[in-house]
Amino acid sequence: MNETVDRLLALAIERGAIKYGDFTLTSGKKSSYYFDGRLLSLDPEGTHLISAALLPLLHQAGAQAIGGTTLGADPIVAAVALASHLDGRPIPAFIVRKESKSHGTKQNIEGPLQPGSKVAIVDDVCTTGGSLFHAIEAAEEAGCTVVKVVSLLDRNEGGSEEMRRRGYDFAALLAATPEGKIEPVADQ
Repeated sequence: MNETVDRLLALAIERGAIKYGDFTLTSGKKSSYYFDGRLLSLDPEGTHLISAALLPLLHQAGAQAIGGTTLGADPIVAAVALASHLDGRPIPAFIVRKESKSHGTKQNIEGPLQPGSKVAIVDDVCTTGGSLFHAIEAAEEAGCTVVKVVSLLDRNEGGSEEMRRRGYDFAALLAATPEGKIEPVADQ
């Protein structure tokens, strides 16, 4: 998997997914760098690399479905679902809305998620873990057990530590140093 993640990092650099400057993140925090995971998760090679890196982690964890909060997780879960089908070990995808629908079924989760499923939760970036925790809560309220939590990038700003503190099996493909350098994560 290291070659896959190394290539993913190289692609992030090639596609300009890592930017340096002054940015305000979704969490409201200020940052000297920005990681645009969608430049990878919506790229043909990027989706292939992400799926190739994530599938072994999901199979090892026994995940029966993969989901996350819209919009960061949408292309990731779709790519992994397709790759898992092509691999002959299908893992269906689901998407957690940021807010429940106010009409129709008023559901919070879209997709074929079955109560009792063991699920993996993904997102493109983990800073404070807010989006990941939102998806975890929705999956658990739907009667599922979260067996793995993964982000493409761990900014190492408290979110991953809080995941682990709460007992979730967290992994990231890439991690940021305190200086904002993005590096592959060696061990999962």
